[in-house]
Amino acid sequence: MEGHQTFGLSKVSVADHDRYLSREVLAEQEADRVYGLPGQPPVKFKQYAGPGCSSIGYGAAEELGPFFPQDSSHPKLKLNPYSWNNAANLLFLESPVGVGFSYTNTSSDTNQLGDSITAKDSHAFIVKWFRRFPQFRSHKFYIAGESYGGHYVPQLSELIFYKNRNPAKKDYINFEGFMIGNAALDEETDTKGLIDYAWHHAVISDGLYHNITTKCNFSLQNQTDECNDDVDKYFQVYDIIDMYSLYTPICFSNLSSKAPDVRGTTPQTFSKIVWHRKRAGYDPCASDYTEVYLNRPEVQKALHANVTKIPYPWTHCSIGSWTDSPKSMLPVLKKLIAGGLRIWVYSGDTDGRVPVTSTRYTLRKLGLDIVEDWSPWYTSQEVGGWRVVYKGLTFVTIRGAGHQVPTFTPKPALQLGKEGISNNRVLECVIGGKGSFIRFARTRES
Repeated sequence: MEGHQTFGLSKVSVADHDRYLSREVLAEQEADRVYGLPGQPPVKFKQYAGPGCSSIGYGAAEELGPFFPQDSSHPKLKLNPYSWNNAANLLFLESPVGVGFSYTNTSSDTNQLGDSITAKDSHAFIVKWFRRFPQFRSHKFYIAGESYGGHYVPQLSELIFYKNRNPAKKDYINFEGFMIGNAALDEETDTKGLIDYAWHHAVISDGLYHNITTKCNFSLQNQTDECNDDVDKYFQVYDIIDMYSLYTPICFSNLSSKAPDVRGTTPQTFSKIVWHRKRAGYDPCASDYTEVYLNRPEVQKALHANVTKIPYPWTHCSIGSWTDSPKSMLPVLKKLIAGGLRIWVYSGDTDGRVPVTSTRYTLRKLGLDIVEDWSPWYTSQEVGGWRVVYKGLTFVTIRGAGHQVPTFTPKPALQLGKEGISNNRVLECVIGGKGSFIRFARTRES
């Protein structure tokens, strides 16, 4: 099941806090420090390793982390100049348990996975992480996710919001808000938008579109056999093009040929199976390089990962049964909007899996008042996308980006990330003498 989470902490100096920490706490922190990675280019960089498709595999290694694995017979990494740690301290979490390098000593845990337990486990991790690194406790805390993260992120946010009702509590988290991209939010509108987007982008025929829209009712959990047959025909086209990025090539490597089928037959199936994905990105085989790299023993040792010697290889996605998945996240979003959290929803406009059409249908269903209507934002003097500011929520599109926005448009994605965690208008258009340009807000560096 795809959908990963990234945590962001406001980036300010923490050096002064070290003098107040006990030797035991400092020793625990030092044990978690990653000093270098095999194949790492020469650059000053130190970060702590954090423990579901994989947030490490997709988020850190292919989207917004500092280094990307390369195609090489030996460990090789490329520096990402648009890493989001230029804007915040990043923490990537492998969840739910069993994904990536995460594991459990109780095998039955993997048979009880669902949205609720994922939120509880993630919250427990965050609380314990802040206990391990108390110098970050006062920092503003944000959560970001994509895809099925449209479930993970709001539900975790709701749990933190609930637990934070007593600000004097020991484990209070300075939670400011969250960002979700190309996010699964509402089963009915997600699926309707999936089909409409495919027809509007010349992916399916008029006849197939007519059959699906007349035979299927996506507000219902179970569909007719006729509907299921037509939906199967719809998915057949994604055997030959990339559903997650309509206009980029697909990878033909041996590893990619093992990618699970993306077909499904009902809205419920869409939510639980389709998240296993084909490879996508500027280099369509990037996920293959990541899989080879993270399975290297020397890399796992450097990351303090797989210390229990899990008897199976690291993979991007590894999920069994799923016990609970609400049909809609809109009730949760309404609650968090009322709570005053900073909420950003963004959408790469060439994604066919959770397309911008689906997100717009969902936001319309949410029924928020518009504060600033549809308007362009700019990057390098070009239109980077469009934005609507609702009362309590901001929606941003990213032009030319697929399902994982930072993979396809890294510079605009970093601009998006900077504004999402600040009160400065990084994406706004400023009219100059010879046209438009972006005004970058200065951020506090550590």
